[in-house]
Amino acid sequence: MIQLNLLPAIKLEYVKARRNKRLALLGATIVAGTSLLVLVLLFAGVQLEAKHSRDLSKDIKTESQKLQDVQDISSILTIQNQLVNLQTLHASKPEANRIAEYLRQTTPAEVVLSKAEVDFEAGTISLEGESPSVAIANAHVDTLKFTMYTTKSVTEQKNAFTEVVLGTVAPNSQESKVTYDLTFKFDPAIFSNQEEDIKLVVPNKITTRSQLDRPDAVFSPQEDSNGN
Repeated sequence: MIQLNLLPAIKLEYVKARRNKRLALLGATIVAGTSLLVLVLLFAGVQLEAKHSRDLSKDIKTESQKLQDVQDISSILTIQNQLVNLQTLHASKPEANRIAEYLRQTTPAEVVLSKAEVDFEAGTISLEGESPSVAIANAHVDTLKFTMYTTKSVTEQKNAFTEVVLGTVAPNSQESKVTYDLTFKFDPAIFSNQEEDIKLVVPNKITTRSQLDRPDAVFSPQEDSNGN
């Protein structure tokens, strides 16, 4: 008869089961400890954020009180706002002195202007002048219509003036000339102080003051109060 001792095998299984149990408990303990650590860190982070927020609110309140304690703070803030507005106004201020050069470049040599008005709000220019003939007055209109311009930032040619309208044309029998007036709109860019190197491209259909280099002859002499 053969007898087998099964106790060692059973004992081995028992030892193996206990080891697995210990490993499972150890793993569960590690997971629980990690979760607890994460929870503690999150709680600490929330508390720190809350403290930081309270500190900021306290600092804001303190600084606001300091500003309120400053004498004439309202006047100071008003002046600062006005300075900001002045900078904005300066940036939008047109370069009105450019009009003389523009008229010199676009006025026919035979024409003498007696009046020029620029309305920067409406974007219009009104002229009154004297010409040897109606043809020259019409040539003045055509010159303005086809005058283009370029700037340092915009190299593509654009119309400098639009909606050019010839108004009243009246003969001057004493001097065999005609007086006329015209109005037209201008592109705001040609008077902008933000634009540099503005150049008018004038058609070569007529001879202008600029070509004759006679800027002083664009306007007729004005009489003084004594008629001189």
